[in-house]
Amino acid sequence: MKKLIFVAVVFLIACNNKHPDSYRDQNSKQSMIQDVHSFSQPNDAVVTHLDLNLNVDFDKKVLSGSATWDIENKTEATEIIFDTKDLNVSKVLIDETETDFLIGDEKPFLGRPLNIVIKPTTKKVTVYYTTSPEAGALQWLLPAQTAGGKQPFLFTQSQAILARTWIPCQDSPGIKFTYKATVTCPKQLMALMSAENDTVIHPDGIYHFNMPQPVSSYLMALAVGDLQFHSYSPISGVYAEPSMLAKCVYEFEDMPKMISAAEDLYGKYAWGRYDLLVLPPSFPFGGMENPRLTFATPTIIAGDRSLVALVAHELAHSWSGNLVTNATWDDFWLNEGFTVYFETRIMEKLYGKDYADMLTVLSYTDLLQTVDELNKENPNDTKLYLDLKDRDPDDGMNDIAYEKGRFFLTTIEHEVGREKFDAFLKKYFATYQFHSMDTKTFLEYLNTELIKGDTVLASRIDVDAWVYQPGIPANCVLITSTELKKADDAITAFKNGTPAASLVTKGWTTHHWLQFIRGINDSTSLDKMKKLDNTFHFTQSGNTEIQCEWYTKAIRSNYKTAYPAIENFLTHVGRRKFVKPLFAELVKTPDGKEFAKHIYAKARAGYHSVTQGTIDEMVK
Repeated sequence: MKKLIFVAVVFLIACNNKHPDSYRDQNSKQSMIQDVHSFSQPNDAVVTHLDLNLNVDFDKKVLSGSATWDIENKTEATEIIFDTKDLNVSKVLIDETETDFLIGDEKPFLGRPLNIVIKPTTKKVTVYYTTSPEAGALQWLLPAQTAGGKQPFLFTQSQAILARTWIPCQDSPGIKFTYKATVTCPKQLMALMSAENDTVIHPDGIYHFNMPQPVSSYLMALAVGDLQFHSYSPISGVYAEPSMLAKCVYEFEDMPKMISAAEDLYGKYAWGRYDLLVLPPSFPFGGMENPRLTFATPTIIAGDRSLVALVAHELAHSWSGNLVTNATWDDFWLNEGFTVYFETRIMEKLYGKDYADMLTVLSYTDLLQTVDELNKENPNDTKLYLDLKDRDPDDGMNDIAYEKGRFFLTTIEHEVGREKFDAFLKKYFATYQFHSMDTKTFLEYLNTELIKGDTVLASRIDVDAWVYQPGIPANCVLITSTELKKADDAITAFKNGTPAASLVTKGWTTHHWLQFIRGINDSTSLDKMKKLDNTFHFTQSGNTEIQCEWYTKAIRSNYKTAYPAIENFLTHVGRRKFVKPLFAELVKTPDGKEFAKHIYAKARAGYHSVTQGTIDEMVK
């Protein structure tokens, strides 16, 4: 997502609870309205399948080739409209005959429409094009920016509306299509996509891909680099640079168990394989749920498997998001709230309730902070259902969708009981698989299948307060953690004079330490900060979650001993979750802002455009 997120708007016919007769006709079975973040007009002419042919040029930093779309002309329209941004279109064919096309005016965030003249009988449209070296979805890494240091690397990030920067497409999450692709890259490198992949480098540098299930454009993904593969099971494995592979193999060893746990909860995994690709550190997110091939940040390689909840999250997206997809980015909570809830259930099933409760309590703290921040700017952004018209859709990508959405579902579970709620969710995923879902239709389904007209139950759940009102409703189910109380007790003891070296911390996990650091007062003296650091070595921690939490506290306390480590961290890690809060803290003071500008001048080139778009505004 660069300045991303977009809004696609596609509504299911509320009464149609049947499975699609086939994957390729499912767009026809949906009534679509205009997506405010797409130029496409899918009610007139819509895509159903893509044949992609691309050449990867690291020297010029471009992709070039063609995109051939199977289309359905629903209304005998004389044109079909695609979304593009910074694409150089050279030629367009319809059914192998050249046709006229027009690239329209640029609009903020959206790029330009590509209007193509078609006939009522047109079945295929082929667009020949080249991407821009500055394409928002593409990050071209020099060898020095990789773990191995010898070969270049390319990866994409299409969510939310960046697919249009590398593929001319109808870039709306409610429009789904199958695809095949051929990618030609340097012979010493491996190419992977969100599709069926090989596990070895092809000597000729030519790779063929197939995605037989329908996906939205934001789930299109490509990576090219020096990669190796390790198999965990017949349906799961991990790709990484050779120098990182052993660490990754250890860290994600529980992936097959996660898949089994997820299937036990909500039904059969529908995508064939679930593999993980660990990217270089400039990847702007924790993970991206590309079907069959989750992209993941190396910042979750902690050496103790303490941060693998992220893998559970991306796996859960195989049901909530990839299988049943938010119809618009106003409905983003339908992807992320469900996924966080599902992720927590996976973690509880594998590692126990105490472990899951720690994650939940920490997340609730994050939610409170997000609500507090948004209340100062736009309280309406704390609603689950958003109105992002004429706004950057990236505005809706925060803890409201993720955590308020999760706690809404947790509250429903509390009111109806886990067994009944699990049966409801399992049926929901099966009923709407490979379709899109909007908030209104989901709430109708909730009322029909679960609430069933029970006015007392409806009052206890209070859908309106959760979905359409700002803030956190009074009936939010609060989770407590006996494990995190150990960290709370330790920070209380420290504040009351107990030396850092005398605190009882044996057996603590990453989550205990995060709770402990959060409890340190921002006004803690430099002497006490130094004693904490000398005892627990926070500044030199190799755990990125602990580093970010401690560095935030260090900036607030003016603990400049940590500043060289902060500079090193920000010039080597591009994950926006960590980069954004640290720069936000630094720019609050004149001296800090100068330091931030100094760091950013060195770091910016190594950040993905998503991260750049966020930090540019902070340090200008």
